[in-house]
Amino acid sequence: MTLDSSTLLAILAMAAATIFTRISGLVLIRYVEIDERRKTAIEAIPPAVLMAVIAPTAFAAGWAETLACAVTAIVARRLPMLASVVIGVATVALLRAAGF
Repeated sequence: MTLDSSTLLAILAMAAATIFTRISGLVLIRYVEIDERRKTAIEAIPPAVLMAVIAPTAFAAGWAETLACAVTAIVARRLPMLASVVIGVATVALLRAAGF
């Protein structure tokens, strides 16, 4: 397998852009006052990302995945992210075993 220079340059540019955005967020947040409204918005990001990841599966697969997505969305509002993922996986496994 060979790697031409344009592919290598693209990979390095994407890596640099990723590193830059991650580091700049950490640097810039020092200058932002985190009030209650912003804190609430920041805390809403992980469940939103979780739903963005699982939503396509919910509508492209069967009933087990759709119901498990709904359960995960409900519990993600109250439980930590890891617990929500575990409950979602367990739900889809149980629904598949039940024949959905």
